[in-house]
Amino acid sequence: MGSRTGHFQLESGHHSDRWLELDQLVANPSGLRPFVTELAGRVALHGVEAVCGPLNGGAFLAQLMAIELGVQFTFAERIVSHRLGLFPVDYRVPSALRAALRGKRVAIVDDAIGMGSAVRATVADLEVCQATPVVVGALLVIGAAGPEFAAARSLPLERLLDAPMRTWLPSQCELCASGSPVAQP
Repeated sequence: MGSRTGHFQLESGHHSDRWLELDQLVANPSGLRPFVTELAGRVALHGVEAVCGPLNGGAFLAQLMAIELGVQFTFAERIVSHRLGLFPVDYRVPSALRAALRGKRVAIVDDAIGMGSAVRATVADLEVCQATPVVVGALLVIGAAGPEFAAARSLPLERLLDAPMRTWLPSQCELCASGSPVAQP
């Protein structure tokens, strides 16, 4: 996994001085296997019947975990949203997969959770599908927003690694105040 420093706008709308290249996490499934096994063992303790991950990296990890656990796999696609403000993104389980989730105990899995926009939207859509989110899992949790969201929803958060992350609301961004332009990830 690589990272860059600079001035970036995250999917959540927040600004940060760090960008992580997460696609590399799932590019080598055989190298990822020990981590999948460890995280799957932790998630299994919550009695899951399905694993759902937001595309891209979260879905690839979720699929590997579903295989490991012998349970149903599904994913949530990022869709264009017209919401303004923080967390302006939505994720939706494809229409063909929605009915099979009704009544299922689902783990929401992402490769890394920063501000938690993908996980928040995936949890919300799973509830619309009448599934029951029971645990959130991630290889990496960056900052406090993901744990705060999970705690507020009474969802256990299973993760392998924590890392710090500096983020700002756009109106309070230190980098914007210093005149630093927002870079393209």
